[in-house]
Parts: sequence; structure tokens; C-alpha cells
Amino acid sequence: MTGIYFSGTGNTKYCVTHFLETLGTENKLYSIEDSEAVKAISESCDIVFAYPIYYSNLPKIVRDFIVNNGSLWSGKNIFILTTMGAFSGDGAGVSARLFKKFGAKITGGVHIKMPDCIGDVGALKKPPENNREIIRAATEKAERAAKAYLDGKPPKDGLNIFNHIAGLFGQRLWFSGQTKDYKQDPKIDSEKCVSCGTCEKLCPMSNIHVENGKAVAGNKCTMCYRCMSNCPQQAITIIGKKVLVQYKFDDYDPRKGA
Repeated sequence: MTGIYFSGTGNTKYCVTHFLETLGTENKLYSIEDSEAVKAISESCDIVFAYPIYYSNLPKIVRDFIVNNGSLWSGKNIFILTTMGAFSGDGAGVSARLFKKFGAKITGGVHIKMPDCIGDVGALKKPPENNREIIRAATEKAERAAKAYLDGKPPKDGLNIFNHIAGLFGQRLWFSGQTKDYKQDPKIDSEKCVSCGTCEKLCPMSNIHVENGKAVAGNKCTMCYRCMSNCPQQAITIIGKKVLVQYKFDDYDPRKGA
């Protein structure tokens, strides 16, 4: 099986990696930012496609990748893995409907709760010990999903009409503007910025550039929160106005005994 994923701060990458490892076969994993991803898709029949859920919807970068490579999905067997902070309704369903339009077969889906990475909004913040427990539970769920897949009984999270209704009325109708287009973000405090270039290197959209000694953002932010979580000066915000916590998955990675 080939894994294709997008991960902002590490949650999704961890879950799909563990899913593939549990399958126990020769699997390969590619980010949609990887130049080899398209070739890997074209050469594969069975794919696990993984991404985080934003407001019960697809991140714009993920939607664009699926649509822009529409001809690749015909005849593919796709299992969808999504990560979420609390609720997603039809997190797997939003991409499943797109994939089906391009001729793919959806073999199943799983929703996995992970620590909230939106570090400038306080709603879902939890202490480190709680985040580690969330990741332990997520690890077990990814393992169960992989074993069920091997047994020919993959989970179907987010794929039925009731999930669709829950996602639509639970979040998508009210927050559609957050994911419809790229955002005029992030907001960078020029007084705090020391032009280290970390945000420029990490941005998947090449939306941030250091100009005249300061980081400057464009209008193509996909809200992945990499820049905000890694800015050494806490100079960046995206949705909120103040950095509350810089979420870094490595701080909670159970593989490192944290």
C-alpha cells in the first residue's frame, strides 16, 4: 500500500505512519509536498490518503491536490485516514465524494482524535499529560483500523449520510469561508521578527518570504500552523491574536518516550 498525506504539525504523519507499519508489508509514504508523490500514486492500486480536518472540511491544499491530479484516481482503491481536534462529522466523506467523482473506489475511513494544534485559540487546549494520553489512544485506534483493514472489515468512519449531515450542519455551513479559499494570513509581528527564515522554510505554500530583514506573508495560507508553532520569537498568529502555545508533535511523540 502507498501512503499519501498532508500534515501540518505532525499529527497526521504520525497516524498514517503507524497505520502503515501495522499493516506489516512493504509500504511507502509520501507527503503531497513530495515531488515523487504523483508518480507513486500513478504506480499504486491501493492507497491510504491522510489529512487533518479543518472545520469538518478539507484543508485547501489537500482539496487542490486531489482536484489538480484528478486523472490519477480512476480505478484506485483508497482508504481515508483523517485526524481531528474534537469533531469532524464526515471528515473522511468530504474527500471520498471527490475521489468518487474521479473514479476511485473508497475502501473505508477512520477518524482519529489528536491534540489540537491551533495554538492561537484557547478552546481545545489541554496540558501535556492529556495530549500524551490522546496520542496513546490514537495509536491504538490506528492499529485497530489497520488490523481491520487486513481482515477485510475496514472501518467506515465519516462515510454515511448521517455523518454527512453531522459535518454539514455541525460545522461546514457555518465555517465554509475558512476553507473555501486560501487566507490572507498569517499575521506577523514585525517588531518580534528577527528574520531567521524558519517560517519561510516550513511553509508548504511558499507564502512567507523574508524581505528587507523581516518575514512578510502573502495571501495563500492553508492554515497548517507550521510557521506559528515553530517561530522562535512567537511572532506569528493565524486565527487568533496571541500565541497561547506552540504545538510541536515531537514534544508528545510516544516513540521518543516523552
